[in-house]
Amino acid sequence: MKKLLICFALFAWFLGSGQITNIADGESLTYRIHYGILNAGTANLTTQKTMYRGIPHLYVKGTGQTTGAVKAFFKVEDLYESFINTSTELPSFYVRNVREGGYTQHFETAFNHDNQTLILTDKKNPANGSRVIKSVKGVQDMLSCFYYLRSKTPAQLKVGTVINMNVWIDDEMFPFQLKVTGTENLKTKFGTINCLKIIPSVKSGRVFKEEEGVTMWVSNDANHVPMLLKAELAVGSLKASIDDYKNVKYPLRFSN
Repeated sequence: MKKLLICFALFAWFLGSGQITNIADGESLTYRIHYGILNAGTANLTTQKTMYRGIPHLYVKGTGQTTGAVKAFFKVEDLYESFINTSTELPSFYVRNVREGGYTQHFETAFNHDNQTLILTDKKNPANGSRVIKSVKGVQDMLSCFYYLRSKTPAQLKVGTVINMNVWIDDEMFPFQLKVTGTENLKTKFGTINCLKIIPSVKSGRVFKEEEGVTMWVSNDANHVPMLLKAELAVGSLKASIDDYKNVKYPLRFSN
C-alpha cells in the first residue's frame, strides 16, 4: 500500500490556487494490486466532507491489505488518513498506521503552513514524544497531493508539462519531478477510456528500480481518476488497476 500511495503522490503537483470542488462526498475508488504475476491485494480510497478545527475539510481515508496466497505469508493491513483544507488544498493532519509483515509504524503529522513547520508524533513509541520539523511552502502529504491534482481543470493539465514538488512521506520530505507525456486510450474492465499518460522521475534505489520506473494513466476529464499504475520496483514489479468506483462526481465515459 505504501508503494502504491507513493506512486499516487508522484503525479500530484502545484498548478495554481483553487478549491477542491470536483470530489464528491462519499466517493470510493478501489484498486486491484498485482505483484508480478500474483494477485497481491486491494487498496481503497474514500472521501468525506467534514469540519476540522472549525474549517471545512475533506477527510480522505486510504486502506490497503494483501489477499489470497500472498496474505498467507505476508500480511498487510495499512491505514492512511488525511484532513485536507478544501480552500487551500493543503493538508492539516495526516496519519500513517501500518502493519506489513513484522513491520509496524504509526505516525501522526500536524501541518502549520503559516510558519512552514510540522509536528511529527510517533504513536508507536510514545516515549519519543513529538518533534517540530522545518517544512517547505505548500508541502503535501501522500494522500492530499493525490486530491490536489484531481481538483485541477483539464485545461491545467497539458502535454509537455514538467513540474517539481515536495511530498511528506512517513517522516521525511521527498522531491519529485513529473512529466505529462501524452494521451492514450486505455482498456479497463469497464471499457476503454481516454487517459493522460504521466511519468514521474523518482530517486532510484530506495523504492523504485530506476529513475523513471513508474507510469500512470488518469482519466482525461474533470475527475482525473487514476485508472492504471505500473511500477518497476527495486525488487519485482507492481501494477494497480481500477477495480471499482462509486460516487464519482462526473460520469466516467467508457466505450466498448
